[in-house]
Parts: sequence; C-alpha cells; structure tokens
Amino acid sequence: MGFLQFNAAAATILFSLLLPLLLLNLHSAKADTFTNNINATTTTTENGNDFFPERKSLGGGKCNIFQGKWVYDASYPLYSHCPFVDPEFDCQKYGRPDDIYLKYRWQPFSCSIPRFNGLYFLEKFRGKKIMFVGDSLSLNQWQSLACMIHSWVPKTKYSVVRTAVLSSITFQEFGLQILLYRTTYLVDLVREPAGTVLRLDSIKGGNAWRGMDMLIFNTWHWWTHTGRSQPFDYIREGRKLYKDMNRLVAFYKGLTTWARWVNFNVDPTKTKVFFQGISPTHYEGRDWNEPSKSCSGQTKPYFGYKYPAGTPMPWVVLQKVFSRLRKPVYLLDITRLSQYRKDAHPSEYGGHSDDCSHWCLPGLPDTWNQLMYAALFS
Repeated sequence: MGFLQFNAAAATILFSLLLPLLLLNLHSAKADTFTNNINATTTTTENGNDFFPERKSLGGGKCNIFQGKWVYDASYPLYSHCPFVDPEFDCQKYGRPDDIYLKYRWQPFSCSIPRFNGLYFLEKFRGKKIMFVGDSLSLNQWQSLACMIHSWVPKTKYSVVRTAVLSSITFQEFGLQILLYRTTYLVDLVREPAGTVLRLDSIKGGNAWRGMDMLIFNTWHWWTHTGRSQPFDYIREGRKLYKDMNRLVAFYKGLTTWARWVNFNVDPTKTKVFFQGISPTHYEGRDWNEPSKSCSGQTKPYFGYKYPAGTPMPWVVLQKVFSRLRKPVYLLDITRLSQYRKDAHPSEYGGHSDDCSHWCLPGLPDTWNQLMYAALFS
C-alpha cells in the first residue's frame, strides 16, 4: 500500500505540473477572446461541413447564440405546472416567495432565437429516441425538455419509467422517447478487489447509448467531489492504480475516453450529438463581487458583460478535448450565460439547506433547451 500511495502522490504532482503546459495555449487572459472566436463552438465533419449549417443563418448572418444578455419578458415562463419535475427543482412548490427569476429571457446580441414550439419538435422527432447522458444536471435538462413539450400537448398520453440508471418519458401518440442515462463521470465506476475504482480509460456504459437519434452529454460536477461525497476509492488508468489525481487532469483523461467513444461509435448520418457544457455553481459570492453571499437570497441575474470569476478551468479542458473530436458534436456553450444566473438556483427552496448547483424548474435549463432547439431548427 505504501508503494501505491507513493506512486499516486508522485503521479499527482507530475500531472499537476504538466497540466498548465497542456492548457497554456487556451487558458490565459485570452480565454474570453478564444470564446468569442469559436462562434458557438460547433465542430465540423471531416469534409468541413458544419454539423448544424442552419445555425449560421440565424438573424440573416453568422450569430453566436451564446453571447448576449438576460432581458425581462412578461410572457415567461414557458410552462407552469409540470408532472415531470422532481420536488428538489420545484422552487415555487417549496415556497420561494419571488418569481421574477422566471421572467428572464436570453437575448443574443446579434440575432434572435426562435421560441420553442413543442408541436413542431414532436413532429420532427416522431418515432425517435433522444437520450440525455450524465449527472443530475442532465436530469435538470431532461425534465425541462419534457415539460416544455408537455405544455404544448397537455392532454396527450404519456408514460414515465424511473430507475436508478435509466429513465424515460414517452409521448405515446408521437412515439417519442426522451431517456435519461444517469452516469456521474461518463467513464466507468467498477468494483475491484481494492474497492470502487474510477476507470478513466473504460466506457462500457456506452453500450446503452447506441441506437439513439440524439444524444446530449454532460459531466463535470462530480469530478470535484472528495472525501465522503466521493463515490470511488481509487482511480485507474490502464494498469496503474492511483489513490488520487489532480481532478482537472482526471477530467481531461475521462473526457478524452468519451471523445474516443464518439469518434468510433457515432454515425452522424443517424445520430446528432450535443454536449451540455459546464454548468456553474454559485456558492462563492466573490465570483460576482459579493464576497459575503452565496446564491441564497439572490433575486436578479448578474447584469455585467464580463463575469468577475472569469472562464472556469473545466471549460478550457473541454475545449482541448473538443479539438480532438473527428465526429460532429455541438457544444451547448451555456457556461457564461449560466454564470450570470446566480438567482436561478433552488438554494433553500429545493428541500436542501443551500443548493447552488442545480436549477429551478421552470428556469434556466429551459433556456438550454431553447438554444438546442435553435441549433436544430433555426
């Protein structure tokens, strides 16, 4: 055990030293400029065609739909009662006294995004399977999309199946299945003689993702968990077993395994692929220049153009991995627009003491789905 711990410590130090070199060309004061230049971060196919070429016609010209501002819109939210929302996301049910946070609409600087049309979505995906793959932020977005659709066809028949790993909501008259595959890391957690191991180079769970018409991936938050909230005892890469590792390095290696899975297993003529992006938290008020506060009690977005905390490192890691994708994947680059929404968390109105990680429903994930809708159909 002593030898194992020595190797883990040495490897962690080595990776910590190598990580800045790995990401130097992306992470610096130029990070925001890099964000501006990638223009909605759409990867291209091998022949150079955009995965979603129609995105470029938004507003009559090129438009980055992820650069904009939050504006008050009295017609929001897009739905009210929804049978699919878990109690921990139903902030109004848990007694949140304000409702202005429900009235903000995302407005890109250079164009407008279409309002979500659930009937149109149902017709376009009639008989199809859509799967969200990831952690509880995927759960947030999965329930949001189902609610947005349901608000257009409130009397249509549906069925719901909930299990620990795989859940589904089916709109029966349209044959549309919206599935959720719960996985905190995308890569595998396995039992070994040493204990529970996070396998950075193994993604056998991907067998359940095959045959989908659309996949929406997400991971990040659980990579930061340590101590009792950490669900693994060791980290494995190949034959090497580590007690711990720099979590950004581990995230990079795990995402690289995911990118390899996409490159080898996705047929872009049959399956559209999205990545949800890095969803921020709002536990530290200094991130928006209010050092003594968290998201609790926040009732308005941050309205400045440049978020004080800047670009988070996992976003930079994600960009590095995306540069290695050979298959088209559309990045829902929701990080900055979500950073502004310090007011949109359940906080104490979700059955927990202070939840500044997840989002109220109705709420911010509805905008994520509107942006996905815009990428698909505009």
